[in-house]
Amino acid sequence: MTTQLESARQGIVTKQIKEAAKRDKVKPEEIIELLKQGLAVVPANKNHSSLSAIAVSEKLSTKVNANIGASPLSSEKGEELEKLFVALDAKADAVMDLSIGGDIDGIRKAILEKCPVPLGTVPVYQAIAKKGIKNMVSDDFVEAVRKHAVQGVDFVTIHSGVSRNAIPLVEKRKTGIVSRGGAITLNWMKMTGEENPLLERFDELIEIALEYDVSFSLGDGLRPGSIFDANDEAMISEMKLLGELADRAFEKGVQVMIEGPGHIPLNMVKESMDLKKKYCGPYPFYVLGPVVTDIAPGYDHITAAIGGAVAASNGAAFLCYVTPAEHLRLPSKEDVKEGIIAARIAGHAADVAKGLKGASDWDNEMSDARKNLDWDKMFKLAIDPEKAKKYRKESEVGEEKECTMCGEFCPLRDTGAEKAADE
Repeated sequence: MTTQLESARQGIVTKQIKEAAKRDKVKPEEIIELLKQGLAVVPANKNHSSLSAIAVSEKLSTKVNANIGASPLSSEKGEELEKLFVALDAKADAVMDLSIGGDIDGIRKAILEKCPVPLGTVPVYQAIAKKGIKNMVSDDFVEAVRKHAVQGVDFVTIHSGVSRNAIPLVEKRKTGIVSRGGAITLNWMKMTGEENPLLERFDELIEIALEYDVSFSLGDGLRPGSIFDANDEAMISEMKLLGELADRAFEKGVQVMIEGPGHIPLNMVKESMDLKKKYCGPYPFYVLGPVVTDIAPGYDHITAAIGGAVAASNGAAFLCYVTPAEHLRLPSKEDVKEGIIAARIAGHAADVAKGLKGASDWDNEMSDARKNLDWDKMFKLAIDPEKAKKYRKESEVGEEKECTMCGEFCPLRDTGAEKAADE
């Protein structure tokens, strides 16, 4: 089997490319050209039978990922499946299973069977959960990637950019290293004195990816965990290395995304996107947030949506949601929904700002419905119809068309003023 990238290079329109093109209302040939240039990925493991493919590219609509998964302290398979269904209902474009505790294999298997969108994982989480950092050897890093690929995961985050050279750079930071996968890798290197296996054995990972058509999401293990550390030397050093690795994988036929920051103040988000373009090439940029201020625990879905809108309007293709539970606890089903909605709003706002063809049609339809006080149509068009209906119902307006904000003084209501003026 060839990968989606290899098929594109041969001009072959695969089933997955057709699905992705239909989703974005473009021609399959447009997806093929983006794939050939490294400007898009169509994550589609050959063993993910329930998949309906999407394309991730800054040239297409901004896509949103939702993270779910069990921790060593909380959640189990049934609860994570419920979160999956909430994520799908809220229209997440992709899901990542970040399980680092419980029945990790069983959880991933159950999610894959029910997941029609691309599924991503961070294989090193399972490696450390299985053996503990003191017992891990180089093979464990690689075999975890193989295990996930065989099972059907569409994209994997691998922290190949965290090298031993980064250790002194991390030590200069206010918040050090906040990426869980990055921290596992860095601490293992410190403990063993060895180089990162995900870097040293990168060519083996390429072979695994080619065999199953797994897309690489090259992880931002050195992303800043505070706005103080934004766009610092550690982050930039990792970007440079990721750019080199991305080129290596892409040349061999592996689809590649680059993961990005982290905590970035609003005035530096564009700079961060520009740094990615400078050092990491054309590959789709997958960003966590970015979170633009550090003072809002409980509201970080908002801080991330602000950053995400600016990031996506300046080149980010894929937004990883941040929930209200970020920095506090494992997210609940309600948190999952709130995070997805916030990220989707950010992505759509960016699509409008970029002038993406057809992006503002949705807004224009909503404006027409508002002008006509057509509540049924407004609910249908709302990004969260359930919440919109709930707020409307709580206002107890009866049969009146206007809402309780303005009542009879609603500026869109027919007040008869024009008739009175004529008389």
